[in-house]
Amino acid sequence: MSAGFSSLFGRLRFGFLRRLLFTWARSETIANSAYNERLDQHRPIVYVLPSRSLSDLLVLDRECAKAGLPRPVRPTHAPLDEPEAHVFLNNGHAWVNRPDPRDQSPRLLRVLDAVERQHAMEVQLVPVSVFWGQSPDAESSPIKLLFAYNWAVGGRLRKLMAILLHGRKIRVRFGEPMSMRGLVDENLGHQRNVRKVNRLLRVHFRQQRGAVVGPDLSHRSTLLKGLLRAPLVREAIAREMQEKDVDEARARREASRYANEIASDFTYTIIRFLEVVLSWFWNKLYKGIRIHHIERVQEIARGNEIIYVPCHRSHIDYLLLSYILFQNSLTPPHIAAGINLNMPVIGGILRRGGAFFMRRTFKGNQLYTAVFNEYLHTLFSRGFPVEYFIEGGRSRTGRMLNPKTGMLAITLRSYLRSSRRPIVFVPVYIGYERVLEGRTYLGELRGQAKKKESIFDLFRVLGALKLPFGQVAVNFGEPVALSEFLDRRQPGWRELSQAEQHRPSWLPQATNDLAQLLARSINAAADVNPVNLVALAMLSTPRLALDEPALARVLESFTALLRRVPYCGCVTLPQLEGRALIGYVEQMGLIGRQSDALGEILFLDEPQAVLMTYYRNNVLHLVALPALIACLFLNNPRVTRSQIERLITAIYPYLQAELFLQWNEAELPQVIEQWINGLIAQGLLREENEQLHRPDPSSGEFVLLSLLARTIIQMLERFYMAAALLLNNPNGSLTAEELEGLCTVMAQRLSILHGLNAPEFFDKTLFRQFIQRLTELEVLSTNGEGRLHFQPGLEEIAESTARRVLSAEIRLSIRQVARTSAPAATV
Repeated sequence: MSAGFSSLFGRLRFGFLRRLLFTWARSETIANSAYNERLDQHRPIVYVLPSRSLSDLLVLDRECAKAGLPRPVRPTHAPLDEPEAHVFLNNGHAWVNRPDPRDQSPRLLRVLDAVERQHAMEVQLVPVSVFWGQSPDAESSPIKLLFAYNWAVGGRLRKLMAILLHGRKIRVRFGEPMSMRGLVDENLGHQRNVRKVNRLLRVHFRQQRGAVVGPDLSHRSTLLKGLLRAPLVREAIAREMQEKDVDEARARREASRYANEIASDFTYTIIRFLEVVLSWFWNKLYKGIRIHHIERVQEIARGNEIIYVPCHRSHIDYLLLSYILFQNSLTPPHIAAGINLNMPVIGGILRRGGAFFMRRTFKGNQLYTAVFNEYLHTLFSRGFPVEYFIEGGRSRTGRMLNPKTGMLAITLRSYLRSSRRPIVFVPVYIGYERVLEGRTYLGELRGQAKKKESIFDLFRVLGALKLPFGQVAVNFGEPVALSEFLDRRQPGWRELSQAEQHRPSWLPQATNDLAQLLARSINAAADVNPVNLVALAMLSTPRLALDEPALARVLESFTALLRRVPYCGCVTLPQLEGRALIGYVEQMGLIGRQSDALGEILFLDEPQAVLMTYYRNNVLHLVALPALIACLFLNNPRVTRSQIERLITAIYPYLQAELFLQWNEAELPQVIEQWINGLIAQGLLREENEQLHRPDPSSGEFVLLSLLARTIIQMLERFYMAAALLLNNPNGSLTAEELEGLCTVMAQRLSILHGLNAPEFFDKTLFRQFIQRLTELEVLSTNGEGRLHFQPGLEEIAESTARRVLSAEIRLSIRQVARTSAPAATV
């Protein structure tokens, strides 16, 4: 009778305390882990909390009730006979938080004993972490440090203050269920079972805290002093003393100055302040942030060193990614930023938000190089998430830029030096419907010089807030584990001698391969939005205009094709129909409308057309292969599958190099077949007598096929220009720089002659990449004087491809301009 009364009183007391707590507190389950499909609710479930805490138990009970899971304060399922379904891994005295003399949780021991005695019994242990706020030990405020959730959990007084300070932001993370039956079936014996279950749970909680709260931070000055004591930095200091004839104190001061210039001053006070400011900013500027596949990061965050490698489209990429990670209870990364951003006021905020600054070049400064490398190695080895942009700078054209390999090389050398902590790269695609720096990019696309960053840019940004910016999408791509990459690329890398670890002979090529893989992985996570689609369609029209029904049909056709033959499972597509897509882009002021007696015409004026090339280029790689297939039918009514495969295989390496397409040559034939079948299913091609036929030239399907082909035609024209200039000059007469310059001049001339409103058509960088790719494929070679020699096969590839995909007018113009350019090269 008294036991029942006591139990009833206990439940009433627990319910009252829960109501009292949640009059103030707010909690949420992160990562949707409460809905874990592997959790079998028909078998006994026992929740494990890392330490004794009534408030944590109250929060857990509420989250279980919200998720429809068994409650932790109710009895367990038969045959396990326990009055409550929770255990505390670490029992402590409540007020002072000293460890309890008992080594083990009695309930956990009883559960383990029951499973060992009953061979058919299964019990699921579910580890649960409750986070009160998100701040580790390096808080600048003693009050917040004392009462924040961190690596040292306090007693009741401390928890009471944590409830008051951080109770509005409680986050609960349910771990993967642990099978007690599976553990016992290993037949380790009772004592070893006890030790193993405790060890597994402790490792889980430690890694989970590291993933959400971040590593235990040392004070910045302590970290910097540690850098100067590192062996590689000491060697660099000694070298500095010898080469510049300075004393040790001066060399150490110089190294210390470099360390202070580089290192971040990560402060969660600023992170939380930025969270409030940025929440207002995103809501003011954008209609929302669409996040896809973040669960991939949440799954690998425990126990791995995460390196985020986003595409770089805007300065707010830095802020956006950190904001999203913090909002989703992941540790914000330390971010590599150019020294040009270390401006007054802005630089200090960025540094406290996790930015560390790097110079554009390390060349000739061995001491700076050693300090920077050691700082990166410290971040990696201590488990701090890191973010850097492999493109180097922001893309002004909307394309993925050719990767810079400096940071990747430093990462690889650090990993070869110490590979105890696994490194995983997370590609991130950031897609804007209107980029914040659009006006600046518009000027640069028209040929204006790149502007140097200034604090006054902030005021220009604020002036742009009145424009509609739509939404921004953040897609997390497939993670790339560095150890797995090295195993495939360089088996035996773990057996390197100490001397080889610093710079093995295969490192440069492996770094280049990794850079290409990451660039392709970023592109494979692309987001297609209404602006991208409208830009693809409108820029493919001869006069940058199309009537509304036709444009709606083109948009729906492009979307259906991308949905029928997915580029990658990471790619996301809009769900709107054609007219809704048009209306959305029209509201953003990126397309014009004109009415006449026959209906509505949509058009792009000159500034809109130039800016829309930026948004088209964000997703051009997704349609590159079907567009190339469509090109083969512009001048040819019928083509066989084998002819398509042969021609595309010949040109694909150059297309892949420019657009970072994901398929290798072995996969290409199958992918080509998939796209051909997709075009047939869409009615854009038909197959008769083992030949593929284009639609009737007067049909709507032929218009669609032509517009698809024209999305990539300018790229093929640029390829043909470079080939024509090589072929019309004596073999071995041009250097790479001279050829690049001639290509640029020719492209500018042709854009005037043919009315091409696309400044990127004569972008030097694109010609440079094409020439590099020709060299890599040994179509070109360079002699001792730097002169280019082409192989005999170049003419056959260029002319046979050009005849099939380029109009006679364009081919003739290119050849004529190439002939007039030939004498200039020999002057």
